[in-house]
Order: sequence, then structure tokens, then C-alpha cells
Amino acid sequence: MNPRKRMLVNRWSGIAIGLFFALTANGQPLPPNFVDDFTGKPRVIVLTDMGNEPDDQMSFVRLLLYANELDFEALVATTSTWQKNKVQMEPMKKIVAAYGEVRANLLKHATGWPEAAQLDAMVMSGQLAYGMAAVGPDKMSPGAEAIIRAADKNDPRPLWISVWGGANTLAQALQHMRATRSPAEVDKLIAKLRVYAISDQDDAGPWIRREFPHLHYIGKPSSPDSGEYLYATWTGISGDAYYRNGQGADGSTVTNEWLETNIRAKGPLGKLYPHFAFIMEGDTPAFLGLTNNGLNSYRNPSWGGWSGRYIWRQPYGEAHPMWTQGGDLFGRVTSQDAVIGIDGKTYISDQATIWRWRNAFQQEFAARMDWTIKPYAQANHNPVVIVNGKDGTAPITLDVDVGKPVPLDASASKDPDGNKLSYQWFHYEEAGFVPRTNMAAVKIAQGNAAKATVTATAACRPIWRPMNRPCPTGIAHIILAVTDNGMPALTSYRRVILNVRAASN
Repeated sequence: MNPRKRMLVNRWSGIAIGLFFALTANGQPLPPNFVDDFTGKPRVIVLTDMGNEPDDQMSFVRLLLYANELDFEALVATTSTWQKNKVQMEPMKKIVAAYGEVRANLLKHATGWPEAAQLDAMVMSGQLAYGMAAVGPDKMSPGAEAIIRAADKNDPRPLWISVWGGANTLAQALQHMRATRSPAEVDKLIAKLRVYAISDQDDAGPWIRREFPHLHYIGKPSSPDSGEYLYATWTGISGDAYYRNGQGADGSTVTNEWLETNIRAKGPLGKLYPHFAFIMEGDTPAFLGLTNNGLNSYRNPSWGGWSGRYIWRQPYGEAHPMWTQGGDLFGRVTSQDAVIGIDGKTYISDQATIWRWRNAFQQEFAARMDWTIKPYAQANHNPVVIVNGKDGTAPITLDVDVGKPVPLDASASKDPDGNKLSYQWFHYEEAGFVPRTNMAAVKIAQGNAAKATVTATAACRPIWRPMNRPCPTGIAHIILAVTDNGMPALTSYRRVILNVRAASN
């Protein structure tokens, strides 16, 4: 690209960014290539049908082990198809009380843990009955009010609604907003919300998506029962045996036996981690990607991380596009990841977008449980990753030219416990795919060393049917995983995004 063309591209990119913020504030949907570029902890409201069966309680125990990395706004007890006529706040309060017992020990390992009384005050009721029948002008609940109150805050960070059960409390908040605010005010509030739903567990999800088409919504539309769960990405957390959809995954860390030793045996919080009836922690993907592990997948659902990877498309039966599963293989990328399984073979599935990270997030779970009972010197802590002199966990973006090697240097990385570090650089080939985006081809030299070299070989990878069209630019996501040799071994990540420019003719 000649300098004048490059200048024009940069100029139009700046204009596009300006238009993006102007449009999203005036009722337009977020474009699929948006990036939530904010600083600070993600803001979170949890909607949970806890009490109907063990998995919500299990997920809630893990959630509180990341209370130092998330800003909670409300913890809301809801109904669902599994618990239609009541909500249960007491299980959450009991777990929060156990968290209070271990908070002093957690503070030995990291800062930022909220007081238990602060969390207890956030536990509240959502809609008291099932689905949209419980939504209406005179049916406001404390949970719905909390959603509106949090959305009204003068805070530039988005507000994540983590839906573990039914979504009717969110529907109530949205309906009340629309009835009491101007269209411009509603649009402004909608632009702040990010929803991750564990399938549709009442009839509110379809209503929300139909009535508020510009709402950022992640999930797989489904019937309210469990009849379609086995297709959902979130089952990759641990559904291998029950749903029989995790071919290639290592299931050794998601058994009741592993959990007995590594989680339940460790202190007050561990004692409140129940045995699962079907799968471990089906709701955990609704928040796990918000943690500060360096993958930053919450910035755009196409990036992929501990909560899986999603694609922007309009599912059958839905009135508008959303972040969901599926896709057309024409571009050689769908919502499925191709991952090397435990047997050395390649497996391609939606569930693989989560189980590919399983060993890391389970080992970190075990380590954080250690934090609740052990002194600092007897526990393990995550490596600190530094790439090309840049510390922190934010993604690194580089402009590169096809054919020109780019050095990536993580040798300054360190381990707080003095453990030995190992390195793995890999091209996450599916990450970042959105409509009308070119996916670049790259090769990595010395991918198992602290210092690697990445070279873009093409701005556009081959697609199903070659087309004679120009391809001036493409993208590629490089992931660095740094793992220590502590017990349990812990992994931290860094994402490097390459904006690849084709070679000039």
C-alpha cells in the first residue's frame, strides 16, 4: 500500500471509530467488529435460578473466587423452567458468608476482595414467577431495579448481565425502561448492556431479542427445556460424558473425584461446593471469560477464550443477527474451533472453544481454592507475562507486512513464586472472524521458546472457492500461554493481534 492510500485508510478508520460511538448512542447496533476498549474490572450482574439443582451453587463458589477481578452490581435470584414458582436467595447468602470466613486469607494472595457484607447486600430477588407472565407494568422487582440502577451509572464500562437461569428479570427491567424513558435514553442504556445467556431457560430471551434487536446478546436460541443443550457451546465446560459432545477433551479434571480432592476438601468454600447431578458448573461460561487471564475475550465474542467463541449471524427463527453458533464454511471459519485432542487427533466443535482451555482454568480453580486456606508461600500464583517490554494483560496490536518477520519477546516474563516458566505461542486461526473480515495466514518460528518470530505469509487465507479479488489487509490472533511448574501449574496469557498488510506490488 502506498503512503497516500495508507493515510486515507487511517483517516477513514478514525472517522469510522467516531461514527461507531455516535451511532451506538443513537439506537444503532454495535458493529460485529467492535472492541470494548475499557480499563478497570468488568461490571457484572448475575441472574441465577440457584436452588433448583447443584450446578448454579458450584458456579457461584467459583465466581466468588474471582471477586477481586470483577465489579459486582447485583446478585439476583430468579426463576427458570426448572424452578418456576419461587426464587432462592439463601444459598447465595450462605456461600457469601463462607467467603467472608476466608476473605482475610484471600487478601494474603491478591488485593481487591470486597467485604462479605457488601456482597450480601447485593443478593436480591428477581421476578417471583415464571417467564413473561411475571413481567408487567406493576411487577418491578429488586433485581430489575438493580439492573436499571447499574445501567444508569455514569460509568464508561459496559454492564454484563450473566444469565444462569431465566431472563425475565432482565425483560422486566427493559420493559420498564421503555415505558418510562425516551427512545434516545433507552438506546443509550441498551448500548451499555452485554448479555451472556446459558441457552433459553424461559420465554423471556426470545422476547428480549425480538423487542430490543440492538442489545448485545450472546447465546444459542433454544427451547426452554433441556432438549437442545447438547448443541450449546457452554456445555464444553464439562459436558463430555453427559451430553456425549466433547470428543477429544480431557475429562480428568471435571469428575466428582477430582473436585473432591482439589475443591471440596479445601475450607469453608470448598464444603459448599456440591456434587454435580449432570455436569459440573454449566453456568460458569457466562462469566469465566470476564476474568483477567490475558485472553481478553470479553472485548469481542469472536476473539475466543474461557467462555468460548461465537460468531455474528442471524439464527433461523430470530428476527435479527446476534452472537451465536453456526456460520457458513465458505470463509473456512464457523463458531467451531479445530483443536488437538488428548489422543493427538484434531477435533472440530463448538464445545472445543471451551474445553481447549480446560486444564488451565481447572488448575487455576484449584490454586484459588488454596488461596482460601494457605499462606502465600505455600500456594501458587500466576506468571506475569511481559511481551516486547509491555506488561499488563491488555492485548497488543501490531501492524505487520506480509513476508517480514516480527520478533515477539516474552523473556522478561516472571513468576511471583520463582517457578520455572514454559512458553507456547500459537496462531488462534478462528479468532477475530466477523463478516467481511479477511483472515490472514502466518507461521511461527520457535513457538515453544520465550522469544519467537511470527511471519505473515498472506493477508488472506484460502477460502472454500478461490475468488479473484483484491486482499489488501487481514487479521491474525497470536496467543502466548506462559505456564509455571508450580503445584498446581498455572497459566497466564497474552493476545497479540496482527493487522496484516499485503505486500506492495
